Amino acid sequence: MPATALLDNSHYEQACDQAIAMCDGNLRSTIKALIMANEYLEAELEELQAAISAGCIPETSRSKSNAA
Repeated sequence: MPATALLDNSHYEQACDQAIAMCDGNLRSTIKALIMANEYLEAELEELQAAISAGCIPETSRSKSNAA
């Protein structure tokens, strides 16, 4: 990541504001929602890594290669 991108974190500020607003300003609910989303993404990543290790191609990759 370029040094200038590290200094400009306004997109993180915007994302925080948006997440808090989606939880009606409740910071505990916001943190809980973000933890849940992170756990979901971690599980998805583990599934993809297992599929790739087993030699499977994820469905989205197949549809992209067929479209080309």
